[in-house]
Amino acid sequence: MATDAGSTLPVGFLGAGLIARYHAASLQRSGAPAAIVAVHDPDAERAAAFAAATGAAVGDDAEAVLDRCRAVYVCTWTSEHAAAVSAAAARGLAVFCEKPLATDLAGAEAMTTAVAAAGVVNQVGLVLRSSTGFALLRHLVGRPEVGRVASVTFRDDQELPVGGYYGSTWRADRHRAGSGTLLEHSIHDVDLLEWLLGPVSGVSARVGNLHGLDGIEDSVAVAFPLASGGTGVLTSVWHDLAGRLSSRHLEVLCERGRFWAEGNMGEVVGAETETGRPQVWADLAASAAELDRLDVARPVNPDADFVAAVLSGSPATPDFTVALRAHRLVDAVYRSAGAGGMAVDL
Repeated sequence: MATDAGSTLPVGFLGAGLIARYHAASLQRSGAPAAIVAVHDPDAERAAAFAAATGAAVGDDAEAVLDRCRAVYVCTWTSEHAAAVSAAAARGLAVFCEKPLATDLAGAEAMTTAVAAAGVVNQVGLVLRSSTGFALLRHLVGRPEVGRVASVTFRDDQELPVGGYYGSTWRADRHRAGSGTLLEHSIHDVDLLEWLLGPVSGVSARVGNLHGLDGIEDSVAVAFPLASGGTGVLTSVWHDLAGRLSSRHLEVLCERGRFWAEGNMGEVVGAETETGRPQVWADLAASAAELDRLDVARPVNPDADFVAAVLSGSPATPDFTVALRAHRLVDAVYRSAGAGGMAVDL
């Protein structure tokens, strides 16, 4: 598709739920040269509310949205991603797809092949890579003077998202969601772990299902070896603590340092080394001068980055190939759990 770096990009949305509203607000806040022109959602009231907030026209179906845009956000429930991405790619439209790509690894592989064959700009909503806090943590852990990584402890928990704040009733249906907390939520976390620490070579895992939702696990524990020779553990939980939204605690112990991040997007970061007292950074998004002092590259707004990539015709990141790697990790975890915790190599 021809591009024009000086134009305004017409953007469509398939899906008008919580995550669609998040991306729409992010686009508007970023000042990116984009106009949200159309939206479709099976829930007419939700589509109307999205349209009122963004100025978009409400389309009767997905085709009506694709007719009006040059780039589309796919924010439907997971089982509908493949059809939406295929339709957009067939028209040569750029695609921003929410995570996970598909309900299983085979679907994610097919979608990655489809966008590559179509040659369209593609990006996935693995937004933890755009966190200022996690970027700082990556910088701190990567310094040679702190030594090798000895241990990683990562806990991610949130209120069961089928009701309450999230209101994603479809996440109780394995046919639409694929599975539970690991695929639908902590695919973010496995991607972040590799972005922070490098490739994971294998996993051993167990899953639990306290809520009894068919095929929807609500707790996962994953152990994995580190390239440094250390070990790591990821725990992901959906619970019934009303109002406790997504919350992450990530601690990395190196030979000569301890580093941690707290909050959904790593809003608070701490460091403790042999050279002095613990230091804590908070509200990093507002601390550009501090990041510059530490020589930490500041992440960009992922939605603005997507628009810039589409208008310039350059690759976007993280793209479908990055998401596919995360799907391979998730698939390995489920295979391990299905085999009673047997180690699975990657």
